[in-house]
Amino acid sequence: MSERGIKVLVVDDSATLRRLLAQALAGDPASEVMTETCDAVLALGQMRKRWPDVLLLDIETRRMDAISFLRRVIAERPTPIVICSSAANLRAPTTLAAIAAGAVSVVARPASGRQSAIEQSATEIVRTLRAAAAASARPATQAPAIPTPAALRPKNSADVMLAAALPRSVERTSEQIVAIGASAGGTQALETVLTRLPAACHGLVIVQHMPERFTAMLAQRLDELCRIDVREASDGDRVRPGQALIAPGGKHLLLQRSGSQYRVEVADGPLVNRHKPSVDVLFRSVARFAGGNALGIILTGMGDDGARGLREMRDAGASTVAQDEASCVVFGMPREAIRLGAAEQIMALQQIPGAIVAFGRSRAQAAIPWRSPGGG
Repeated sequence: MSERGIKVLVVDDSATLRRLLAQALAGDPASEVMTETCDAVLALGQMRKRWPDVLLLDIETRRMDAISFLRRVIAERPTPIVICSSAANLRAPTTLAAIAAGAVSVVARPASGRQSAIEQSATEIVRTLRAAAAASARPATQAPAIPTPAALRPKNSADVMLAAALPRSVERTSEQIVAIGASAGGTQALETVLTRLPAACHGLVIVQHMPERFTAMLAQRLDELCRIDVREASDGDRVRPGQALIAPGGKHLLLQRSGSQYRVEVADGPLVNRHKPSVDVLFRSVARFAGGNALGIILTGMGDDGARGLREMRDAGASTVAQDEASCVVFGMPREAIRLGAAEQIMALQQIPGAIVAFGRSRAQAAIPWRSPGGG
């Protein structure tokens, strides 16, 4: 980051909005507006001369649509991108596509271009941009993030949903699963991983931080692209080979054991690590009921949700993987998992599908009958 703090690029179709947003950001001493433009092609050229820490991107841009622009930026250099959309369009197909393409957050644009309306929205926009940039920064240069509204809520642990697993309390079986957690940038990462899996792979359970309705659309999109079946999880679903179950937005996803089979529980409850669904909740349940029969993977994401759960999985005998920094859009969650010693291996995103396939083969050879963990 620069000496002034985060470098922000604003790409928006409204000249008035660009100017007033630039003024609002200029009023924050920890932010620097590199440039502002309505032209996505021009923005790409400017970025190659001086790369920003974070982008604020209008859902409507000139000469290149916002989704294509977003994909070009992330392919060239993973960078946190915040979409600025009208309140009416926050759940429009284009906004959903932007999240699926790798945007880390969405903020509501002011209701009008008047300065009073901009000023009302400026604080939230600046907070979101700083949080996105700080989560992606390396520790040596990371500036303290201004708390977002979510950060003001109590930060519950997974204890509010279920007790921790007893270390290595589950014997090896022939039934193995893969648990994946992701947040900002995770939709694109999941596409990279899941589209490369064979139809015969082990069952997967997935938490991707997304609001309600978004997860069903994500599952539908991935199902159309993948050889495996992908669906939004429903309470009581069996974890089947060749299928991925994605936690519904606004609900926690937990693994359960029923005889020789794994099933999922979709449950309401408090936010955990300020998220619902929470990766920590899923990973703890996998540690408790699958132990060494599971592979845990933590992908790109903002914050630390999933880091402690992945450590619990490793302590319970599971294989664990964290995505490496170079291939992450936001390195926050994998970085925290690595810091806690939760990651047995650190891998580039492109290596992870191979690790999933290799895990299935190696664990099948070591299978022995399952024994229920005490108290579970």
